[in-house]
Amino acid sequence: MKTRKITLGKTGIVTYQNAFGALPIQRADYDSAVKILRKAYEVGKMTYFDTARAYSDSEEKIGLALSDVRDRIFIATKTAAGNTDEMKAQLEESLKNLKTDYIDVYQFHMAGRCFRPGDGSGMYELMEDFKRQGLIRHIGVTAHKIGVAEEAVSSGLYETLQFPFSYLSGKREENLVRLCREKNVGFICMKALAGGLITDSRAAFAYIAQFDNALPIWGIQREKELDEWIGYMNDAPELDGQVMKVIEEDKKQLGGDFCRGCGYCMPCPMGIQINQCARMSLMLRRAPSKSWLSKEWQENMKMIESCINCRSCVSKCPYELDTPNLLRKNYEDYKNVLSGNVSVG
Repeated sequence: MKTRKITLGKTGIVTYQNAFGALPIQRADYDSAVKILRKAYEVGKMTYFDTARAYSDSEEKIGLALSDVRDRIFIATKTAAGNTDEMKAQLEESLKNLKTDYIDVYQFHMAGRCFRPGDGSGMYELMEDFKRQGLIRHIGVTAHKIGVAEEAVSSGLYETLQFPFSYLSGKREENLVRLCREKNVGFICMKALAGGLITDSRAAFAYIAQFDNALPIWGIQREKELDEWIGYMNDAPELDGQVMKVIEEDKKQLGGDFCRGCGYCMPCPMGIQINQCARMSLMLRRAPSKSWLSKEWQENMKMIESCINCRSCVSKCPYELDTPNLLRKNYEDYKNVLSGNVSVG
């Protein structure tokens, strides 16, 4: 079975259900990033590329790699601006970096509210102005809080929604995808690998593929990662019994309270790197790497001792996790691994 094409809601954008999430390429050098991006387009037939002004030099790398095929690809980027002046400056910078005179999908980044006309911020009105000028073609929003996402979709103001979605998601998230179909809003899946906790790409791909209105943006940093997704263009995995067994087993292991690594809780007033420290136990077991036990990470984990239980992280967590308790549990497990009392190999 080949990977199908989908239409991204009312945008009318038609692309393969296999898109490029460009957050990780900020960690690759320029030559490597350009090679990967070009291969994604030429070999992988990927035409939808998602980035953000906040992703350091990700936009620049896309501009270098793909500006000569601009009319054959779709570029989505984001603004996390706090006011209209910042938003104007960020769009100008994004256009310059991407070497283009328009953005296909311009999104409010990690929106903590549903911006609307007349709300006093002027933010949505500015988006409309950008669209009238031809600087952007479609207005989108990204969110981690499902209440904000539901409100945005129901408002009729947004052409796309980007939201965390994977086979670890619950019924409410699945209903959100269906609501997008009902409202003809393009649904873009971020974190389809749950921030690295899902390690079976075939299962991840097959699960998303059952939703004919969902566009996954796979975070890609290395060529071998890209090759996996390219391999599914002509051999798309199906949601068969073997894949379902993987999904059910992962749900048993990862169901309930676990940190997705979204970083919404950051920054911590005590400097704790919550979005990794609060899920360190899972990373040690599901994404094993000696680097997690490095001196640097030992120091990062030790900082958990400085937690003052202010619970600021709790109030900001879109999944309503008891983050201080998760930090403590992960720290105790980490110390046991370091001492050799617990094996993760």
